[in-house]
Order: sequence, then C-alpha cells, then structure tokens
Amino acid sequence: MARINIEQLRTFLATVRLGSVRKAALGLNITQPAVTARIKNLEHSLAADLFDRTASGLRLTKRGERLVSYAEQFEHLSQLVEANITDPEGIDFILRLGVSETIAQCWLPEFVSALHREFPKVEIEINVDISTNLRDGLLNREIDLAILLGPVSEYSVNNIELPGFDLAWYAAADMRGVGGDDATLLASKPIITYARNTRPYRELKTVLFERVGPGVSLFPSSSLSACFRLVEAGLGVAALPRALGAPYLKGGTLREFDPGWTPGPLRFSLSYLGDPKSHVVESAAKIALGVARASADA
Repeated sequence: MARINIEQLRTFLATVRLGSVRKAALGLNITQPAVTARIKNLEHSLAADLFDRTASGLRLTKRGERLVSYAEQFEHLSQLVEANITDPEGIDFILRLGVSETIAQCWLPEFVSALHREFPKVEIEINVDISTNLRDGLLNREIDLAILLGPVSEYSVNNIELPGFDLAWYAAADMRGVGGDDATLLASKPIITYARNTRPYRELKTVLFERVGPGVSLFPSSSLSACFRLVEAGLGVAALPRALGAPYLKGGTLREFDPGWTPGPLRFSLSYLGDPKSHVVESAAKIALGVARASADA
C-alpha cells in the first residue's frame, strides 16, 4: 500500500463536511483539481473507493464512512502537534480574516501586527465586508475567523464576545434643528445608517418608527467612512461609533448632538468554526480579544 498523508485525509474530511469538491476547494483555499487529485491518490493508497459519484453529488461508500473516524483522529493528533510542539515561527498557514468595517477602521492594524509577530510565516488575507456576508463566508468555510456583528447562532460556530462600541449622534458642525432644538433633526433630516441587511439598520429603523414615525427618511450605506462623509457634507445625521468620530470632532467638521435617546452599543464577536479545530485560528482569536480590550481601555 502506498503511503497516505495528513493533507489527503484533511482534504477527504473537508469534502465530507462540505459535501462537494468545489466547496472543499474553497474551504481549503486550493483548486478543485488539487482536491480531486488528493482524493484519488488517497483512494489509490487505500485500494478502496471512498465516494460513490452520482448525478446528485458525492456519497460516502461503506469504506469511506469507516475512514471518517480514523481521519478525524489523525486530524486531532496533527492539531495537538501544531499546538504543543511546533514553534509558532515555523507554522505555515493561510489565515483568512473576515472583518467588519468598524473593526477595520479601529483596531485591525494593531491586531494584524500582533498576529504577525506571533506567527511570522502565516499569510493573512483580509476581507472587509458587512456582517451578513461575513457570516455566510464563515459558514461556507471561505473565512477562518470572522470579526462581525455577532454572535453567529449556529451550533458549529464558537463565538467570543468583544467589547462593544458606543454610538453617538453626529451632525455637520453648522447644522441645527428647528428653533435650535436638536430633537427635531431626526424628523427633518435623512438618517444615514448601516446597510439595509444589517442588525443596526433594523434596530434603528424600528426605534425611529416608534419615536419619530413611519415617515422618517433612512439612507443606508455599506460604507462606514461614507456615512461620516455624508454627515460631514450636511446631507443628513447619523448614529455612528464614538470611537471613530473623534477625528471629525477634533477637525471641527462634525458635532455630537443629543435628541433625547441613543441606540445601544454595537456588539461584535470573534466567530470561528469549532470543527476542525485550528491552533492558529484559536490563537488569532485570543490575540484579537486582547487587542480589542486594550483598544477599549485606551
């Protein structure tokens, strides 16, 4: 029998868990031909068919079903070796981060810097997107660690809560409400807010409809920086993270105002799949939590 290797077994497990060669390729960040070749080589080494190829997709054979538990044991041992034996400076890995823009504009640089110091050979890919897309990418195994408005309510996902981001209402420095009453700004100006298919948008819309009325005008945007710029240009007002508003206040282009209420803090989580376990991903999550707490305390 030819020798088998851990990459063949890892590829086999990814295909089983994700249900197709295409999804396994995305999850492993390799090409579909590479996935197919690894499985064929594994089948050749074992002199056994592991999958039945049908029109509806792949289905495990009896021998394939038996292999799953053994492959998971190999995977677990490999993870233990990586976590307890391998020097972090020698770990080669591609870590795919999915990050909300709020985090990207706040403490992402410090996190990436700390991560690179711990794992200098780890290649870091960063995708900045809205949380709904990051959630989908995580569940499809296209992202290893998501930093998003969470938690992700799936049994397969581990979530670590991060310090929240307090919100404040912002208006252009020279913008005033009717008769100088800032409370009228919410009814008289468009409310610039997070993208339509996000939790902050839905929550803000609900409260505004209750407090101001269904006629309130909402301008959603998928870009946080664009929200600040639109407010700066006097095109509306917005409830945005106070941690990111300081430069605009210091520059004199924006001011905070109090209409009598403010939405609750934005809640983010570090989310990653619990199976298979990954020493690099778990370590990255711990590093990110430390950086986030330091940023919140600063």
